[in-house]
Amino acid sequence: MQRLERHDILIIGAGPAGSVAAALLRQQGREVLIIERETFPRFSIGESLLPQSMAYLEEAGMLRAVVEAGFQYKNGAAFMRGSRYTDFDFRDKHSEGWGTTYQVQRAHFDHVLAQDAERQGAIIRYRHEVIAADMAGERPCLTIKPPEGEQYLIEANFVLDASGFGRILPRLLDLETPSDFPVRGAIFTHIEDRIPVGTFDRNKIRITIHPEHVDVWYWLIPFADGRCSLGVVAKQDFLSQYQGSDTARLQALVFEDPSLKALLANAQWDTPARHIVGYAANVKSLHGKGFALLGNAGEFLDPVFSSGVTIAFKSASLACECLRRESNGETVDWQQDYGLALKKGVDTFRAFVESWYAGGFQRVIFHEHPPAEVRRKICAILAGYAWDQSNPYVAETKRRLAVLETVCQ
Repeated sequence: MQRLERHDILIIGAGPAGSVAAALLRQQGREVLIIERETFPRFSIGESLLPQSMAYLEEAGMLRAVVEAGFQYKNGAAFMRGSRYTDFDFRDKHSEGWGTTYQVQRAHFDHVLAQDAERQGAIIRYRHEVIAADMAGERPCLTIKPPEGEQYLIEANFVLDASGFGRILPRLLDLETPSDFPVRGAIFTHIEDRIPVGTFDRNKIRITIHPEHVDVWYWLIPFADGRCSLGVVAKQDFLSQYQGSDTARLQALVFEDPSLKALLANAQWDTPARHIVGYAANVKSLHGKGFALLGNAGEFLDPVFSSGVTIAFKSASLACECLRRESNGETVDWQQDYGLALKKGVDTFRAFVESWYAGGFQRVIFHEHPPAEVRRKICAILAGYAWDQSNPYVAETKRRLAVLETVCQ
């Protein structure tokens, strides 16, 4: 007979969403166990944070740990298309709140957050894996596979799935639905960039659009140690034209852009590239009896505006507030207070992602004489403030953006 444990809150995954959720729940006095399949530190992409995420780190009591980790300071985003260049300073934005953040090696960043969650009293079991989930009983019951020994069961009052691209509960509970985005892929690596001092603003992520294909773009995310994250995103049929190793394919694509080729002329390609395909994901519901899905476990749009970690933190904050209210005896409408509340910002990002690939938003950001106040409102969304209803491009995203695209055309 399998051993049975009982816990208050079980979190699947010790990544950013799981660690922040654990810290917020520990502040409420809840007992928290995190089940993590891998051993930290471990490689992950999604290295460029948005300023909005800093508020959630502050709320979770993790800000000092992140600041003292020495990550690369970030104050904005730069965009390049051919000879045209524009940038946004996140400190000059419509919304109140943080205007700066960091660009982070996720292996280190995620480990910092996980360690801080443990400091605050959460328990993390590394190399333990959730392999089955039964939600039919009074309390959720999950089957856990440890690295050694026999499988065991955990009953919890509530389960938060922060498993990211692992998407544990969506798979086990048949919650996955096809994304309405085209199937895109990404090829990426970390390199020693050796970019000459003064020729590049290391305080900003740079997004470069392919010289011939409007829906193909590159990211260049500088780190504090002279290295950077480099990647390309395109539809899978486009990427499949390039042969050889992932490193050879990425080099061939990067060198098609003259600005990147010049910028990275002396780079040391010392880490084998990797690729992912079909990363966009969606689910039937972000919550159910005894569980909620956080961050990428629920929905992932696209990496172009670096929204992933911010959405993960927002989902953790919203879910933990719902759990706090329930523990105080309040009635919580999870669809209204969590699902729809999270979806408001996600849908704002979605509209901008769709416009980016269609080319409309690219016309907006490269417009030569944008009104200052419009630019500040757009900047706020690029900084992650996609839930700020005082911004008309949040409150009426599709209509306002469509009008702006027409004007800029």
